[in-house]
Amino acid sequence: MSADQATHPDTSQIHNIGYRDYEGPRLGRGYARRSLYAQSLRGAYGLGRSARSKILPMLLFAVMCVPAALIVAIAVATKSTELSVAYTRYAVVTQAVIGLYLAAQAPQSVSVDLRYKTVPLYFSRPIERTDYVLAKYGAMVSALFILTAAPLVVLYVGALLAKMDFAHQSAGFGQGLVSVAVLSLLFGGLGLVVAALTPRRGFGVAAVIATLTITYGAVSTVQAIAWQSDAGSAVTLLGLFSPITLIDGLQTAFLGAGSSFPGGEGPSAGFGVVYLLVILALILGSYAVLMRRYRKVGL
Repeated sequence: MSADQATHPDTSQIHNIGYRDYEGPRLGRGYARRSLYAQSLRGAYGLGRSARSKILPMLLFAVMCVPAALIVAIAVATKSTELSVAYTRYAVVTQAVIGLYLAAQAPQSVSVDLRYKTVPLYFSRPIERTDYVLAKYGAMVSALFILTAAPLVVLYVGALLAKMDFAHQSAGFGQGLVSVAVLSLLFGGLGLVVAALTPRRGFGVAAVIATLTITYGAVSTVQAIAWQSDAGSAVTLLGLFSPITLIDGLQTAFLGAGSSFPGGEGPSAGFGVVYLLVILALILGSYAVLMRRYRKVGL
């Protein structure tokens, strides 16, 4: 025994402070993934957050639905047999509202976790990077689908109450749902990719807005120039370079929708396949980029 040990004998003790092993069910990755999805979806509408956080998403939701209610009211008052705005056209007409919602909520979903370095806390649980990306992507797509499908439901219910043709309205409603489902997948992926590139929420908001509005403005302008120059084929080709014109071209080619392209002529069914392939590539590419992004987020 050393002199120091003799002078200062070991007095350490082990205390039982009452901790017990967890004996409940182990819910695993699936439960964690579903919980993260539900929490992210609720957060996209401000649920479970402060009252101030609810204002913008709920306001934008109302802005999406109120015009649909007015369209129905006008149709009923004039005893019209057709809605003034087709189901497949509604999301294109209200694209600015959709873009603003995405710009506000995509950074809230992912940028905040990156900024405050809470992502490693998720990965310390029984959850993998794949689970995190799937939950966030699924929640953003679901939130966008709710935003874009709700006014279509208003239009459809109103059309049936106005005793418009059931078969025709049901077919249009179904086409509209397919269109907004594809839009939600495309916009949700692109919005999350742009937002995940920076931990700064403000930068993410500006970047998402720029991605959607600048591309649409540039493509629309060049399309108009090409149409005036009698380059009709270029108009269709240019539509591949903007998210909203991609959706416009796809539903024109396959869903019988009218086109907002100059001249009102969208892509044919043959060229519509190219639109579909580009959309699928962007959706899958967005998922791949998100997976790569979160592989770099170390523990």
